[in-house]
Amino acid sequence: MISLILASNSPFRKTLLAKLGLAFDTHPPKIDESRKKGETPEKLVYRLAQEKAREIGKTHSGLIIASDQVATINNGFNNDDNILTKPKNHKEAIKQLQQNSCNTVNFLTSLSLLNTNTGNMQTKVEIFKVIFKKLNIDQINHYLKKETPYNCAGSFKSESLGIGLFKCMIGNDPNSLIGLPLIQLITMLENEGIDILTDNI
Repeated sequence: MISLILASNSPFRKTLLAKLGLAFDTHPPKIDESRKKGETPEKLVYRLAQEKAREIGKTHSGLIIASDQVATINNGFNNDDNILTKPKNHKEAIKQLQQNSCNTVNFLTSLSLLNTNTGNMQTKVEIFKVIFKKLNIDQINHYLKKETPYNCAGSFKSESLGIGLFKCMIGNDPNSLIGLPLIQLITMLENEGIDILTDNI
């Protein structure tokens, strides 16, 4: 039986992976996640997922699952696209949500699956679009005071009350919005001979 390892300490990713009913361990990697000069958001998350998987692969064996995510109001494929960051304070959070209002925020979520036994690495980037409704200052202030999403890029939590900020969502897998594209992961596991529907692991 091959071990499954989640290269993350994110409680949201742990919860998502647990949906598949497979046993796994978690080991968060320690890597430099800084964006390189001229690097597009899409290339950044692609690289970081691979680096996280390789870092854990140095000390653990099995199938290593790694992911990274950024959000941008731009499409994410240009080297000058701005990445949404965590707000420093309430005032900055207001500014971010005002910027998001009536705009489309693109979430780029990368996924890598590394088989340390064979060295095979699968990596994909999922794009999930969130279109924000028109937000007034009262709605923004009320949301921020109720949810305090100051540790979240873009100043919102899509997995809870933040869903009320959205007009609609466009993408293949809503799980990617929370941080782990499960449909893509299932395909990658199948490529490694693992069928979650028959517990063939």
